[in-house]
Amino acid sequence: MENNEGGSPTEGCGDISKLVSEDGKNTKSVLCQRCGSKVLCPGMAVFAEKELFLPSMRKKTGITQVEGTVDGDKLTAHWLVDDMYTFENVGFTKDVGKVKYLICADCEIGPIGWHCLDDKKSFYVALERVNHA
Repeated sequence: MENNEGGSPTEGCGDISKLVSEDGKNTKSVLCQRCGSKVLCPGMAVFAEKELFLPSMRKKTGITQVEGTVDGDKLTAHWLVDDMYTFENVGFTKDVGKVKYLICADCEIGPIGWHCLDDKKSFYVALERVNHA
């Protein structure tokens, strides 16, 4: 949860130091890339580095495994939230194995994040899948 000094985990996220406060929290609002809906208010999430696989962005909740393969990305830079009620605006897909993917509740694009059903207090939002303002 320290500042990232490698560059690659946050590639495409801009300058991470402008997004993370000294105590590791988000300094800006987290917004949907498509509709601009607010997902998180400033100071509500902690920066975390954890490699997670997220399927490619799609409209609606059409995330399914076809023939055992899914197009997507391994992302490392995330905002970590420990309570689902912290979110201003987020939806969840149906269970995909032991995972629910986070989507924008307004326009339903996603996945923007990841939640394992085994861990009730970890909700990850990928920095590369959201905007900051």
